[in-house]
Amino acid sequence: MNTNDYVKYLTQTFVQYMDQPKEQRQKLKEEKKGLKEPFMLRWFGILPYLIMFSLKGRKYKR
Repeated sequence: MNTNDYVKYLTQTFVQYMDQPKEQRQKLKEEKKGLKEPFMLRWFGILPYLIMFSLKGRKYKR
């Protein structure tokens, strides 16, 4: 892919994005946010959740 093709692709993508109504763009943005995993899971895996839930479990057993 040379530079001209890349600029053409970026321009087409940007124009398609800007042609969408604002409400539709916001809706797509919210849908993408909903599909994301939580920060701790995405960066550190399941281990922090296991520790957090085990500590919460101890708090309620008292």
